[in-house]
This record gives sequence, C-alpha cells and structure tokens, in this order.
Amino acid sequence: MPIYEYECSQCGNVEEAVQKFSDAPLTSCKKCSGQLSKLISQSSFHLKGSGWYVTDYAAKNSGNTPAKPKKEETATSGTDSKTTSADKTS
Repeated sequence: MPIYEYECSQCGNVEEAVQKFSDAPLTSCKKCSGQLSKLISQSSFHLKGSGWYVTDYAAKNSGNTPAKPKKEETATSGTDSKTTSADKTS
C-alpha cells in the first residue's frame, strides 16, 4: 500500500498515512483538527536488474558510453617461473 503525506493548513504539521488507492483522503489534522491537503512527494522507486531500460537499452542507444574493457588472457604454467634443483646443477 502506498504512503501518503498530508500537511495541515493551520499548524503546518505533516503526517503520513498508509492507505489503499480506494480509501478516502484524510481531511482533518490529528493535532489541531485543521484542514489537510495531500502533498506530492518524491518516490524512492528504482528499477534494478535485467530487463529494464537502464540496464539493457540505455548503453546501446547512447553514443558516449565507453566500451567494455576486454579481459586479458594469462596462461602461466607452474614450471615457467620456478626453477627445479636439476636446473640449478646444470
């Protein structure tokens, strides 16, 4: 359920209410019984994960994104950097 914010026109008190979309808006302040008006608040909703514009399509459409760096392949063998006792005596 969404959280709505209301501000009192008399005392300036701001209160929050968890309400359904179908619920009637609050009309009177709990502190002074003044008239409440609904506030428009910034949402903290953020889409994450694959399948959203930000992760899948934004990089393809914008021309100023840097290219992904390539992974370097390093193949090292255990005997390349180590010397054996047989190598030291030869």
